[in-house]
Amino acid sequence: MKKVKFILMALVAVIAFSSCERVAPNYAGVLMENYGKDGKSDFKVVSGKVSTIEWGTELFQVPLFDQRGEFAEPVTLKAADNTEFKAKPTYSYKVIKERAIDVVFDNKHIDKAETESGKDGFMQSLEDNILEPRIYDLIKEESRKHTTDSLMANGGSLTFEKRLEQIVESEFEKRGLRLLTFSAQLEFSAKVRDKIDSRNEVNTNITVLDQQIAEQKKRNELEQLKTEQALIRSRGLTKEILQQQFIDKWDGKSPIYSSPIDFVKVTK
Repeated sequence: MKKVKFILMALVAVIAFSSCERVAPNYAGVLMENYGKDGKSDFKVVSGKVSTIEWGTELFQVPLFDQRGEFAEPVTLKAADNTEFKAKPTYSYKVIKERAIDVVFDNKHIDKAETESGKDGFMQSLEDNILEPRIYDLIKEESRKHTTDSLMANGGSLTFEKRLEQIVESEFEKRGLRLLTFSAQLEFSAKVRDKIDSRNEVNTNITVLDQQIAEQKKRNELEQLKTEQALIRSRGLTKEILQQQFIDKWDGKSPIYSSPIDFVKVTK
């Protein structure tokens, strides 16, 4: 009888020991009790060794270090002018420690099994099922507000990514996450790039022609001003003025062969 009792006690000890989990360093332990039936009141932050032997009890370990994610495949988007292009977003983020319960409570239904790559299963599932679908919706909506020309212009894609980063950052914050970096990595087809390059070349040529036309107009205006100035001077040249100019320039010695000026006749 004692032997049976000892075995039972040992069995209970083994079960109790196996039903304990230890919160890993740099992780936030969130313990769910009562199957979470009473909402967030059934969730609490724990540390160290935690017992999960009771029914409806489950320990979630939320990593507090940086997480990196990227879309496995590029997503197809459309600009405002209906041109298709692709994006393959990459991002990094971390869980806000004070919001660990929110992260677990909102996403407790997702699979938290360890992935083959070794990444925490809960976070990987969060990215695959929650974050990336939401990012896709946001980038799809934002892309419709920009034309292909504006996206491919100097600084255009950077402006687009900065705006998108702000939107994604706000979305992550609502979910208890802090966005650290974000890049949309836009990709345009060769056909679209050639089309834009050709259009840019035409626009450049037009700009050069406009500058040449403007320059020629200024030259014409200058010539017109010179002509008008010459006319004004010619109208002011009276006989007396011509005689005075002749006197000023003649040295009194050089022979004069002919002159229509009356003054010359007088001097003879």
